Amino acid sequence: MSDILDRSLAPSGEMKIRWVERNMPVLQSIGREFLRTKPFRGLKIALSVHLEAKTAYLCRVMEMGGAEMYVTGSNPLSTQDDVAAALAEGGMEVFAKYGCSMEEYREALRSVLRPGPNIIIDDGGDLVNLLHTEMQDLIGNVIGGCEETTTGIHRLRIMAREGSLRFPMVMVNEADCKHMFDNRYGTGQSVWDGINRTTNLIVAGKRVVVSGYGWCGKGVSLRAKGLGAKVIVTETDPVRALEAVMDGYEVMPMAEAAKIGDMFVTVTGCCGIITKEHFETMKDGAILTNAGHFDVEVDMAGLNEIAVEKYEARHNISGYVLPNGKTLFVIAEGRLVNLAAGDGHPAEIMDMSFAIQALSAEYLVRHRNTLTPDVIPVPRETDEAVANRKLASMGVRIDRLSEEQREYLGL
Repeated sequence: MSDILDRSLAPSGEMKIRWVERNMPVLQSIGREFLRTKPFRGLKIALSVHLEAKTAYLCRVMEMGGAEMYVTGSNPLSTQDDVAAALAEGGMEVFAKYGCSMEEYREALRSVLRPGPNIIIDDGGDLVNLLHTEMQDLIGNVIGGCEETTTGIHRLRIMAREGSLRFPMVMVNEADCKHMFDNRYGTGQSVWDGINRTTNLIVAGKRVVVSGYGWCGKGVSLRAKGLGAKVIVTETDPVRALEAVMDGYEVMPMAEAAKIGDMFVTVTGCCGIITKEHFETMKDGAILTNAGHFDVEVDMAGLNEIAVEKYEARHNISGYVLPNGKTLFVIAEGRLVNLAAGDGHPAEIMDMSFAIQALSAEYLVRHRNTLTPDVIPVPRETDEAVANRKLASMGVRIDRLSEEQREYLGL
């Protein structure tokens, strides 16, 4: 039985799902094919992804393919209760509530695994971690899974290197149609959507510190620059740091940036990016946000420890008064700002990311007898198929190589 907040919220969630469906033509086309081919007939899929409308439509597309869906969120503050209600009302098993405790969150993860899923769709690696620690007896049912994020892939690579990964996992985040668009354009727009709607403050003229200059950091920096900010980048990778310099941004250590920044956005996928030593040197009124996966990039435990007062400054903004009298503001408790304080990536962007998810899951089923436990890339033909579908939906045509050109290039 589903465990959600309130089924009466379903009409609102249904309206959201129908809106994103209109703007996800690639996933629509895959859904039509799945209705005909039923690649997941007789299979159970456990999904843990930020539970909002775009994710809900992915769940419905997988259901069109014959899957029995068991759904939860990947972050307690990104679940939209009306969307969860709409899926539950449609017959799916849904275990998700906005603002649940960490124990309730972990119990929701267990709930989607208990039926013994055949396919795992994960966002950050929590489902895979539970299967390999608490619920190993269910691993025999698993054909494989798909991982959505950089953070999750880091965890999977460690497991694969140690030889502890027990089934194949497709690195969805590594597909070009995922990280080049989702991470750069999706994160870039949705982070500032979340910050702007939550703070109602201007960005132009402020010093914005972006920690991490991977694809997400590039997108966040680009949009901050477009809004008129003076962008500072902090990095540990010398090549990425050099790239940021060449892109026209200031680059410096966090110890220096902390003293002059007005807004901070962490997008590293690592822990301990902004810590006690940085809090104590920051400006009064500095705003801290995280767009990495977990709430460990801004050291929230350390901030709570040194603050002499904490209060709600505005919905989803907490004020922390430090012993030196200065106040720092944190959006969404240091969790993903674009989801915990917004609606996540635009539908047109997630159209490609979730198309990669759907086709990767189908790939696992088709090759179930030949794949071995490891992290595996998304096939290049899948990437190109999604790109071609997206271009066609936009009315864009491109050239094709002639036989002579293919021969010249050794293809």
